[in-house]
Amino acid sequence: MLWQTTRFTIDLARPQVMGIVNVTPDSFSDGGRHGSTAGALRHCEQLLKDGADILDIGGESTRPGSPAVGLEEELARVLPLVRGAVGLGVPISVDTYKPEVMQAVLDLGADIVNDIWALRQPGAVQVVERHPRCGVCLMHMHGDPQTMQVAPMAGDVLPQVLSFLELSAQSLQALGVEKARIVLDPGIGFGKTVAQNFALLARQRELLALGYPVLAGWSRKSSLGAVTGLDVEQRLQPSVAAALLAVERGARIVRVHDVRETVQALAVWRAMESGRAGAA
Repeated sequence: MLWQTTRFTIDLARPQVMGIVNVTPDSFSDGGRHGSTAGALRHCEQLLKDGADILDIGGESTRPGSPAVGLEEELARVLPLVRGAVGLGVPISVDTYKPEVMQAVLDLGADIVNDIWALRQPGAVQVVERHPRCGVCLMHMHGDPQTMQVAPMAGDVLPQVLSFLELSAQSLQALGVEKARIVLDPGIGFGKTVAQNFALLARQRELLALGYPVLAGWSRKSSLGAVTGLDVEQRLQPSVAAALLAVERGARIVRVHDVRETVQALAVWRAMESGRAGAA
């Protein structure tokens, strides 16, 4: 399975590790740590040394209850870093829902649009259409970041997520966007209860029936804290465990803060898979 992006055709036969680079003062886990362009670029370089395959740059926090960031502020945070990061030799993803930001980063050479709104903001689909090779990640979100955990989803989560993602992907393809450019994200923590998040993990293979690669984003999420009692900065081991379980259930990309530890865990998983194949 391949993921077509602006500059790279990514082979998903090996699970890919997407390293998170937040240039925000208020992200739930690492807000403010990489605020300067120079500091964020050093973080990018360290993530690559740790084994990241893809870098995901974000200029607006989407943690529950987070305030929206203005367009000019997001552009000021993101564009200088993207200019530097596109020279690092790996796919660059930008986590944004604003079409103006999408347009600007794709014009700079970014490879992937990672959109929590699944291109539902006015003008977003048209930006992707105008860049005929960029990759796109469509995520399911119930509500919006300001209210999603105040009134989370009700009922069986899987059919609702499946239906939304299928319709979103099919609508994009109907406009001429090739299927090979599309990846789906069930949106762990975005308007779902703890039980629903773990139901999505337990039944994640059902998402594969749609025929698209799945991206899983469990890193340091509050559901991990709910079941372990750990604060956000202590959730390394639960995050790695969740990433590994997601890959075991078919995810082809895992979006993580702790790249080195996730890469090490996946090396053990791949060795097991090789042993299983050799014994067959």
